[in-house]
Amino acid sequence: MYEEISISVEQASDAKVLIISVAARLAGMHPQTLRQYDRLGLVQAGRAGGGGRRYSERDVALLREVQRLSQADGVNLAGIKRIIGLEQLVGELQERVAELEQQLGNAYQQIAQLEAMRAYPGRDLVRQERPSTALVVWRPRRPGDR
Repeated sequence: MYEEISISVEQASDAKVLIISVAARLAGMHPQTLRQYDRLGLVQAGRAGGGGRRYSERDVALLREVQRLSQADGVNLAGIKRIIGLEQLVGELQERVAELEQQLGNAYQQIAQLEAMRAYPGRDLVRQERPSTALVVWRPRRPGDR
């Protein structure tokens, strides 16, 4: 009667739109179990105007992972909470590493530009858009010229 939906945590939406009965059904658990997981902090429900709990697709994907860890791997709820926390931390750290790598790449590029300017000290810091038509005449210095 219901279509099986497979969503990974990474690709799931964060919009809190699913009521507790729908989220529980999609996650393959009883609504009371979902309430317990909410109280334990494994997922955090949003609240609707009337105070009803609302869950996102990401929450459902996370609840499926909780079910898998609990039932297939035999991990207790404290262990699951720790695993989820560590996975979130790893994700945040991976994002930070990517940001730092980008900043490092930009810094290396700026260093290379500065070193190129040092190699040619007479070069202007600002590039001209069009080639110059100026003519430079070099004359040898005569004694007494400054």
